[in-house]
Amino acid sequence: MYLGRVFGNVVATVKHPLFHGHKLLLVERLRPGSDQADAKYDIAVDLVQAGPGDLVLVLDEGNSARQLLDAEPDGPVRAVIVGVVDQVDLAEAQR
Repeated sequence: MYLGRVFGNVVATVKHPLFHGHKLLLVERLRPGSDQADAKYDIAVDLVQAGPGDLVLVLDEGNSARQLLDAEPDGPVRAVIVGVVDQVDLAEAQR
């Protein structure tokens, strides 16, 4: 799992039947402990009605994502948005 920022929609004229009725969003990974992008991204299936600019929690483990979409064992999905994040509180580093 990781925190990411949605920065766009993915539009496909032809797609696998598993994706019918689901939005596909482009999500950039954020570096742990910061709001800086990590230069990596995923195309994720939206299960929580996220939109561009939202901070989201992404499950990027293929098997778990397939279980959420009831697409086992060979569904073509790897990443799923499972939550919209309201706030992140980081503990101060212990010295």
